[in-house]
Amino acid sequence: MADVDTKTNRVQVASLPPSDSGRGIARLPDALMQSLALSEGDLVAITGKRMTPARAIRAYNEDQGLDIIRIDGLLRSNAGVGAGDFVTVDKATSKPAKRVVFAPAQANVRLGGSSEALKRSFAGRPLSAGDLIATTAQQRLDTDMPEQLRQLLGGPAFALQEIRLKVVETQPEGIVHIGPDTEVALRPDRDAPKEARRRDVTYDDLGGMTDTIDALREMVELPLRHPELFQRLGVDAPKGVLLHGPPGTGKTMLAKAVANESDANFFHIAGPEVMGSAYGESEKKLRELFEQASKEAPSIIFIDEIDSIAPKRDRVAGEAEKRLVAQLLTLMDGLEPRQNTVVIAATNRPDAIDPALRRPGRFDREIVVGVPDERGRREILGIHTRGMPLGDKVDLDELARKTYGMVGADLAALSREAALETVRRLMPKLDLGNDSIPADVLESLAVTREDFAEASKRVQPSAMREVMVQMPRVGWDDIGGLDDARDRLKEGIELPLRHPDAFRRLGIRPAKGFLLYGPPGTGKTLLAKAAARESEANFISTKSSDLLSKWYGESEQQIARLFARARQVAPTVIFIDELDSLVPARGGKLGEPAVTERVVNTILSELDGLEELNNVVLIGATNRPNLIDPALLRPGRFDELIYVGPPDVAGRRRILAIHTEKMPLHKDVDLEHLARNSERFTGADLEDLVRRAGLNALRRGEKEPIVTKADFDEALKETRASVTEKMLEEYAEIEANLKSDALKPKTGIGFITPGMLEAGEGGKRG
Repeated sequence: MADVDTKTNRVQVASLPPSDSGRGIARLPDALMQSLALSEGDLVAITGKRMTPARAIRAYNEDQGLDIIRIDGLLRSNAGVGAGDFVTVDKATSKPAKRVVFAPAQANVRLGGSSEALKRSFAGRPLSAGDLIATTAQQRLDTDMPEQLRQLLGGPAFALQEIRLKVVETQPEGIVHIGPDTEVALRPDRDAPKEARRRDVTYDDLGGMTDTIDALREMVELPLRHPELFQRLGVDAPKGVLLHGPPGTGKTMLAKAVANESDANFFHIAGPEVMGSAYGESEKKLRELFEQASKEAPSIIFIDEIDSIAPKRDRVAGEAEKRLVAQLLTLMDGLEPRQNTVVIAATNRPDAIDPALRRPGRFDREIVVGVPDERGRREILGIHTRGMPLGDKVDLDELARKTYGMVGADLAALSREAALETVRRLMPKLDLGNDSIPADVLESLAVTREDFAEASKRVQPSAMREVMVQMPRVGWDDIGGLDDARDRLKEGIELPLRHPDAFRRLGIRPAKGFLLYGPPGTGKTLLAKAAARESEANFISTKSSDLLSKWYGESEQQIARLFARARQVAPTVIFIDELDSLVPARGGKLGEPAVTERVVNTILSELDGLEELNNVVLIGATNRPNLIDPALLRPGRFDELIYVGPPDVAGRRRILAIHTEKMPLHKDVDLEHLARNSERFTGADLEDLVRRAGLNALRRGEKEPIVTKADFDEALKETRASVTEKMLEEYAEIEANLKSDALKPKTGIGFITPGMLEAGEGGKRG
């Protein structure tokens, strides 16, 4: 079969990161490679329940010294082992194949056309009959690989997706490789495997959830594969795991991957499917499924959307729902500890589930499948572009940084939309009347950076559909005249969000809130947007009118929901404009508290309550900070009170330069002179000045109008400064007294004044 060395080595199997999967490689430690006299790119035979070939690659630096072999899910399936099992690794050689026959390994896939693309895709790949392999496009491989090895592993693109194929037959038998004289045949239909099941979903198809996979393996895979461990320890194995998190994070895929990797039978229950019309039918369906799972153990019962069949019994009116919950409780209690059956449930609404299910002995552990961070998004993008021919300028690291708040389903949609953009570009070249697309057109397909940019305009983060999330386009360079406020925001927001380790080392906490106050039009909203963009965070912008509701308790729920969503997609900057209308000073009214008082209490509890704000910053903007409740203005809530006043001469000069950057100016226009003659003008006033000057140039009716000094002089007569001397004096007084005033009780706050008593019940007089 294969020329195998007499030296054999038994090592433990570990998962390969998604970025390396699908290439038929095995990562081996240096000690093992030396003992087998292997060089990078040499063939090895990996033997578990069956033998499969792979190319040996040097292990990651962090794995050196460990007796493990890292292989992907396809190789684990080919060898008949799972992560944690032991395999034997031997040096091997391959023979050039005379004939190789492939067939689709996926359901509902029909392949046609020339086999030349397959021949090029798998040139040099070691194969053996019965193996599963995957097509992968040209992707940038590790830079530490030798150039010759990178060329060997990075074959040309086959299609716009990863396609899994089964090697049905090889001539001769044993380990072979495809050479220039090999005849490659392709069967159009799926080859039904002799084995009971194949691994359609493995850990390689899940990105950004390493810790979650480890926790689930410990709870599910270990008891199913090695129940003797728990018998020896004299404890019962876990019976159930509850997965909860936002939609699209991969809860269902995770359950399927665990079932596949643990070689367990998978029984899927979609919540509404269980419900029957006849009396007792729902409970009967549930009982039959649990009985079947027990007979075919080891098995995993996966209940999707469990909140639909097990709601809180005191909240539902129907008796059928209550009986179904009671039946599920009885079935889970009736699971024998050693019958190798585990129940996994998934939901987006864990608080809607009956509390009797959420205890040890039923669902022993609850695992949060959260929104992926930047590293997780990079892994997920690598998985979804694994079979995609990418252009030279596509930078997945940059794309991962920009896709804040996106879950796995969003990133899959983004990759699909980018591929469709590529197809739209080629539509004029396609003859839709033809049954097949020419091979040269297929090979010219490449998804470019511009395709991803267009796709990102159409795909929004699904975790944040209910609140407005946007990535601001304003940077620090687009803001002039606010240097002091900009520096304080940089220090308070950008530094902790981008370098949290520095704060942990010093043992200090970052600021939770920033209050920007000052005259209208000075650029408070722009500052908040720039802070969010420069710190590479999500930006949630909201107004008090969006949060206040006429229904009792609805406003507080809106605030709580806003902060909960912000935590999900952290790092996040929440910006609330005109804050004084949302959180005015409390205690001004007798009788039932006003809605704004309850809102103040809710925001206070969100800012420094039991649930900490991690990587979430609140920015408020107001023109009247003296009306805001004093409790919000202490450290720990709004830590920084930043005055944003009218710009000075240098600031006005910078703002004018920003607004006239794309404007054709006559050489007689002196921006310095304009800046000196626009005393107390805010950023909004200066933008209006530039706009009026442009309109004056348009009125002259020239073909290519140029804005002159006379246009600006005329515009100066038409506009005025929106900030008066009196306003500046008032803000100077507020700035001097704001922090000390926050500690003093204001008139009527928390006290009953004589005026209130004279007014009578409800304060009708006055």
